[in-house]
Amino acid sequence: MKLIMAIIKPTKLDAIREALTEIGVQGLTASEVSGFGRQKGHTEIYRGAEYAIHFVPKMKIELVIDDGQLEKAINAIRNAANTEHIGDGKIFILDVAQAIRIRTGETGVEAL
Repeated sequence: MKLIMAIIKPTKLDAIREALTEIGVQGLTASEVSGFGRQKGHTEIYRGAEYAIHFVPKMKIELVIDDGQLEKAINAIRNAANTEHIGDGKIFILDVAQAIRIRTGETGVEAL
């Protein structure tokens, strides 16, 4: 099993959810986060004053999938999130040692 963690633009969340649903992913977790990378923030004007925004709002999605779905899931996220502009995000893949469904006690892939 793999944990896919992706940092994406907030406007791309629904498109990514739809793309993952189409390939059979049954669930994901989304969190509002902020950070900076190559963008290094931006400036905004509020009531005539200019402010430096050092942390850019992003979404972090996390999903655990069977190893067999990994490439499809990565491609679905990349295709749905890509705008070909800086700040599209990153995808991280980690190994998952075990998954347990609390309600039923199912383990491994059956718990997903």
